[in-house]
Amino acid sequence: MKSKGLYLVLATAVISGVSIFINQYSVKVVNPYIFTGLKNIMVAVLLFGLIIILSQWKNLKKLNKKNWLTLVLIGLIGGSIPFLMFFKGLEMTSGPEASYIHKFLFVFIALLAPIFLKEYWRWHYIIGVAALVIGSILLFDINGLFQWQTGSLLIVGATFLWAVENMISKKAIAKISPQIVAWGRMFFGSIFIVAFWAYTEQLGSLATLELNQIYWVLLTAVLLFGYVTTWYTGLKYIPLTYAAAILALGAPITALLQLIQGKAFDTAQLAGMGIMFAGVILFIYLDRKICSRSKTQPVTQ
Repeated sequence: MKSKGLYLVLATAVISGVSIFINQYSVKVVNPYIFTGLKNIMVAVLLFGLIIILSQWKNLKKLNKKNWLTLVLIGLIGGSIPFLMFFKGLEMTSGPEASYIHKFLFVFIALLAPIFLKEYWRWHYIIGVAALVIGSILLFDINGLFQWQTGSLLIVGATFLWAVENMISKKAIAKISPQIVAWGRMFFGSIFIVAFWAYTEQLGSLATLELNQIYWVLLTAVLLFGYVTTWYTGLKYIPLTYAAAILALGAPITALLQLIQGKAFDTAQLAGMGIMFAGVILFIYLDRKICSRSKTQPVTQ
């Protein structure tokens, strides 16, 4: 069953890379706050439908007060505030830069997981993560990494909040189904975003949406639905630190799409892209091999 977690998170990484590539255009067309709110509402509806299809309605009714409070907290720090920050930041930066910063989610998680989840690093984790960091620096140009602008800082803040939320979600999945956790994140997150719309007097913007703007919302909502479904289900089977490192694969995927689109990359950037891909493959290979040698069950099997 744990191989299922690996494949699901690999799917998440692909969806993430494609999604950020597309979202960089969508936030230029739609108000980023309205965009992320509508998208999250649609995903919450889709996830509720999934809960019904999977016959988990009874499990939803069995949640206790603590479970509900956990879902509300996940919605606040995972499904609302960071989304508002991220998509506003994405509007102010480029897709590859946003993808690069977001994929450093694994750094935040690697620092927090030993404390909150007791997930301690093995030596091969360090090798894999080092490859990802080196590849990232080459791919996104070290000279530009420290020229932080407001948009970059917003994405950093959003990424950190998502790291914290993932800690909470990983624990929650032990008692609550991944689909319900994902739904809680998007449902309560949507409520907080609608409250933000009302507070900032943006509700009237909904009436001015045009057909092409609705198209962008629908397209990205489908991608986000795929992201949260594969990610939270995958977390049920593999450690969060492991999953976050694999998710970093999304950054070179975004860059690869830029390359196909016609964006010019120099030799160092192409090497960085290759190193990041190789880093994830090495990470998975070493984990399976070392766990097999130590006669323990590999996290990917």
